[in-house]
Amino acid sequence: MEGEDMANGAGAAGTAVRSRGRGASACRVNGWRFWATAYTLLILLAGTNLPTPLYRGYEERFGFSPFVVTLIFAVYVAVLIPSLLVAGPLSDAVGRRRVLVPALALAGLGALGFALATDTWWLFAARISQGLAVGAASGALTAALSELEPSGSRRKAALVSTVASVGGLGLGPVLAGLLAEYVAVAPDVVPFAVEIVLLIPAAVAVMALPTTRETTRWRPRRPGIPAATRAVFATSGTANFLAFAVIGLFLTLIPTYVATLADSGNLLLGGGTAALLLACSAIVQILGYGRSPRHLQLLGLPLLALGLLMLVGARSSLVLLLGAAVLAGAGHGLVFLGGLTTVNNAAPDGSRAEVLSGFYVIVYLGVGLPVLGVGVLATAVSLTTAVSWFAGTVAVLCLLVLLAVGRTGRRSLAG
Repeated sequence: MEGEDMANGAGAAGTAVRSRGRGASACRVNGWRFWATAYTLLILLAGTNLPTPLYRGYEERFGFSPFVVTLIFAVYVAVLIPSLLVAGPLSDAVGRRRVLVPALALAGLGALGFALATDTWWLFAARISQGLAVGAASGALTAALSELEPSGSRRKAALVSTVASVGGLGLGPVLAGLLAEYVAVAPDVVPFAVEIVLLIPAAVAVMALPTTRETTRWRPRRPGIPAATRAVFATSGTANFLAFAVIGLFLTLIPTYVATLADSGNLLLGGGTAALLLACSAIVQILGYGRSPRHLQLLGLPLLALGLLMLVGARSSLVLLLGAAVLAGAGHGLVFLGGLTTVNNAAPDGSRAEVLSGFYVIVYLGVGLPVLGVGVLATAVSLTTAVSWFAGTVAVLCLLVLLAVGRTGRRSLAG
């Protein structure tokens, strides 16, 4: 009996060791998949912003106005939002991989469209393809990060998602500006060829994603936000609408604005200004990790407003404009991290991608709609006047939303 007990004990110990080994192995695999998914999000969003420093060259080459630039940007958002609303629930039903593979194919097609562009319609077609790609992938990739984070930390998953998103938005203009300015051969083609190459490992990463749930039947339906999340969704969504309106401005019209102030045609300067804002956003997100999501938004909104007010005073000063980019970027980063963490924490497991896709709908409406108004205004007055009016208006709205976030937080604590 004693020998049998010892044998049983040894067998149990061996089983425990094997179980721990399998657990460690699964954790390593999930860790690889987690960071590969973050890379995919980074590269996808970098590709959508490669055209930022090139728009001025397209204006001269194809003969269109700043308003057409905002239309090209707006059509991207116009197709992105329906794509988000369809693809988020679809990926919850059929799995992330089946949605993400076609999305990456569309991203590559969009890059190819820009590389081959011979007139303005090519630019519209390429942006439509990119909008469909980002819309299909945003909610699914963010949900996949939450599911694959090895320790199960939704807060860490939200941080990586926001840093990868903002890092991609900033990497695109810098990469395109650098290549277009200093590569002698086909400067408006090489950035998009590089993107296509970088999408290849992203496609490999997506193909390696696990099946996260059993496939269920999916039917088109009107998107909905669970009642328990509506209050935080409304305040966080509104704050991020305003924060991303600033991103839309810097990605479309600020490069031309910078070129006018600096009296320079250097493409890296225009793209670098947009990247400066986004780099500051990414840095403060890392520094703010672990802080209360509500406090992040309460700090971010006044910083964003201050940066916008500095932009109003930057009509003749490049130094002030760069300072505005730093402050607005810091404010954006805190608002985005706080808002996405709040919504991610509140989203039910069974509809996470749907809720996150709804959040991204608000984000991309902020990117596309306000800047379209700035483009219209710029044709009626001037670009500098339109940018100043935009900045002043959004600064006031940021302060109003700040009050709403504070009230929502107090009600939550009281409840």
